[in-house]
Amino acid sequence: MPETKPLEPADTVVVLDFETTGLSPNQGDRAIEIGAVRIKQGTVTDRFQELMNPGFRISGFIENYTGITNAHLKNAPPCEEVMGRFSDFIGDDNLVAHNASFDARFLDAELRRLDRSRAGVFACSMLIARRLYQQAPNHKLGTLVEYKNIPTDGVFHRALADTEMTAKLWLIMIDELQSDHGVDPVSFAFMQKLGRTAKRAVQGLLDAQ
Repeated sequence: MPETKPLEPADTVVVLDFETTGLSPNQGDRAIEIGAVRIKQGTVTDRFQELMNPGFRISGFIENYTGITNAHLKNAPPCEEVMGRFSDFIGDDNLVAHNASFDARFLDAELRRLDRSRAGVFACSMLIARRLYQQAPNHKLGTLVEYKNIPTDGVFHRALADTEMTAKLWLIMIDELQSDHGVDPVSFAFMQKLGRTAKRAVQGLLDAQ
């Protein structure tokens, strides 16, 4: 799978978030909800949200953490059906998630069950925020939403709500890179590079643009 698609703009992506039965698909955990928004040239143009039945009961901890109950999932379509539709939704677009390594693991594991793969590559909004907002108390999504005064309905740990907040944060970071640091245009590859840059080297990277 390619590491990057360097000519792609950062403001045309699919932002996604999974809710899952646990932390690791390698330990048998499955997705139970996917939420995503498509951004084209800085504007949200489409949304995707579906619950999916993993084929077994979820724990009380996950029910309390996500607000998704076994009753919600009882009549939800199976993961394979939902993920087939979601694969069609993302197409070839590049992908963004907050703590992207987690979402990438689940996306790839679910797609493998369908003998599918993704053409797009990931950037992590959490890693980028750690570089740009080094003074933030921490870099959890809820903290950053408050830190940047992003309007919210207060709902977190549901896939579409988290995705909407991540998308707003992503666009704010792009805007600030342009207005405050003179990075224009902001490419997806630059965002990936920023997320991999050591914190002490971030200013040098920005000054070089």
